[in-house]
Amino acid sequence: MHGQLAVDLAGTPATLLAQRALLLPHAAGPALVVADVHFGKDATFRARGIPVPQGSAAGDLARLSALLAATAARTLVFLGDLLHAREAQQAALQRQLAHWRGQHAGVEMLLVEGNHDRHAGAPAAAAGIRVVHEPFAWDGLALCHHPQRVAGAHVLAGHLHPCVRLTGRANDRLRLPCFWLQPGLAILPSFGEFTGGASIGRSEGDRVVAVAEDRLYELPPLPARAA
Repeated sequence: MHGQLAVDLAGTPATLLAQRALLLPHAAGPALVVADVHFGKDATFRARGIPVPQGSAAGDLARLSALLAATAARTLVFLGDLLHAREAQQAALQRQLAHWRGQHAGVEMLLVEGNHDRHAGAPAAAAGIRVVHEPFAWDGLALCHHPQRVAGAHVLAGHLHPCVRLTGRANDRLRLPCFWLQPGLAILPSFGEFTGGASIGRSEGDRVVAVAEDRLYELPPLPARAA
C-alpha cells in the first residue's frame, strides 16, 4: 500500500493520505480534512518554562500548502484544536498564519471548535477561518472534534491522536500514527508534528491504517471471536 487509500464512509467516497489527511469530494471542489494541528504548542511550552525548539508552525504550514497544491482542494476543514492554548495567540504566530492564509485566499477554511480552541480563543479575523460547533452537518457527514455517534451521519473526528503499536520478530516495538475507522466513525491522526499520540484499543470490525513516512499500511483485521 502506498501513499493513499480509497475508502467508503457510509456511501461517501474518501481518500486517506499518508500526509495524515483525508480528501473528500465536494460540490465546490475537493475538500481536505485534517485534525489536531495544535499551532503554538511549542510557544506555549516555552512560555511555561519548558525549553523546546521553535519552528513547528512553519513546518506544518508548509505541509498544508503542499497538500492544498497536490490535491487542488477548494476547502480545508480543521477537525478541532487548531491552536494549542492562549499563549498561541502571540503576534508572531498570528502574522505567520495571516501571511499563509493570504497565499490560499481562494480556499474556504472551516474549523470545528475543539477543546483546545475553547481555551485558546478563536483564530484572529485575518486568518479567515470560519468557526463552527460539533456536530456540524456537511454533505451527509458529521464533522466533529470529539469522537461520537451521530444518528443518520458518518462522523469524522480527531482529538485522540490515535497511534498503533507494532511488535517485530525481535520484540522491537514501533508506534505509528493511524487512521481508525469504525462503523459510523472515522478518527484521523493528528496532523501537527509536535503533538504526540495515544495508542488505540481496536475492536473486531475496525479498520486501522498506519502511517509511516510517505506510506500507508492497513493492519490485518482482528480475528473474529469464537461463538
